[in-house]
Amino acid sequence: MAADWPMFRGVNGSGVAAGETVPVEFGPTKNVVWKTALPFGHSSPVIVGDRIFLTGAEGGNVEGSGRPEKIVDKGGKLYTICLDRATGKILWRRESPRPRIEQYQTVNSPASPSAASDGQSVFVFFADYGLLAYGLDGNEIWRTPLGPFNNVNGHGSSPIVWRDLVVLVCDQDAGSYIIALDKKTGKQRWRVERPEVTRSYVTPAVLEREGAPAELIVPGAYQVTSYRADTGEKLWWVRGFSWQPKSLPVIDAGLIYVHGWEGGGEAETPTETPAWAEALSQYDKSGDGKITPDEVDDRMRRSFYLLDLDGKGHLLARDWEFYRARRAARNTLLAIRQGGRGDISQSHVLWRMQKFLPNVPSPLIYRGVLYLVKDGGILSAVDPKTGAVLKQGRLAGALDTYYASPVGAAGKVILVSQGGVATVIKAGADWEIEATHDMDEPVFATPAVVDGRMYFRTRGWLYCFGQ
Repeated sequence: MAADWPMFRGVNGSGVAAGETVPVEFGPTKNVVWKTALPFGHSSPVIVGDRIFLTGAEGGNVEGSGRPEKIVDKGGKLYTICLDRATGKILWRRESPRPRIEQYQTVNSPASPSAASDGQSVFVFFADYGLLAYGLDGNEIWRTPLGPFNNVNGHGSSPIVWRDLVVLVCDQDAGSYIIALDKKTGKQRWRVERPEVTRSYVTPAVLEREGAPAELIVPGAYQVTSYRADTGEKLWWVRGFSWQPKSLPVIDAGLIYVHGWEGGGEAETPTETPAWAEALSQYDKSGDGKITPDEVDDRMRRSFYLLDLDGKGHLLARDWEFYRARRAARNTLLAIRQGGRGDISQSHVLWRMQKFLPNVPSPLIYRGVLYLVKDGGILSAVDPKTGAVLKQGRLAGALDTYYASPVGAAGKVILVSQGGVATVIKAGADWEIEATHDMDEPVFATPAVVDGRMYFRTRGWLYCFGQ
């Protein structure tokens, strides 16, 4: 399936496309092979054979000025959409049940997780329902309800397919877990609880080594964890990670690269927060062993919903200890050596980097260079073996927020800002900007590149660009 793009960001989430060509000049009226109108959604295109799969929501989203932060969800319909890769024609749409409307951040959507395919079926996840499987012809194979979920920002984790399993990370503020379903029946094969983590938006990657069981590499709040892919057995973990990570791991040349960033996590010295017993003596005016909104200061009261992980209207020891962990967490990019068992926080971290890190976009390793794009359009080229910064600069004309992850193809790296400005750079340690194009619409999805063509989702369209 090397020529396909079978999950979010391609084969194993690498973001690297096969082939020797990619469009360098493109835009709403330039090198457009076709374009197709799409409903609202942030899922990225997934491509197998002659089919493209996306998800979307329509009928209940009221747009103020067309800007995503003005969208109000009134319970529209959720769809899985299949398009013909050659023409962009919509071949079928299938509606998902929507028994609830889960809360999501204004820059998220009810259709943010991307599909995954094994070339015979396609699997999609909606937080407002669960997982569904369809044949490539659009016939439903199975549906498995999941949730409701406890995540104030909504979900962003995409399913993956490994052998005969569909795997999904369901991290949330209370009750985090990973689940693996039989891809033919939708029945649960294993489930692992993750009480040590709170919400995240990550998609796992699979590490396969000769003579060793395949591993699921799963970043999470405060630690990175490896599980046996076939059973869910916990193999190893690395502590000292950031809070609520969003990007997927990248595996290359015997190393695992994971990163997490959150506002407030860039300070070199962690914020001091009192332990639970001290917090009770400071805030618990009623003496009932709980901390309620009326017992804290205005600053803490405004963010109380973020501290109250189970939504019960008060804080207990678990809520407070995770609050302490969040304030102590540092932004970091880790290069982890493969292998090991148990706590490998000290033994297997080759290097770490704490500055110039992205918020949402995943790292890209392409032709021996690691690329990071930080909000503000700051692009860093890093030596993946040492963590040394090789070159750093701003993407002129695209000094913006970034949600789409970078993609490497045909000696180029493509980066797309939230405002819809795409930058094409010549790949290398001394990268250079070759072209900049304005798509005239916001972009949250990551492009897909297959057979020399690029499939590019904006706010309202899916474009196919070719030379």
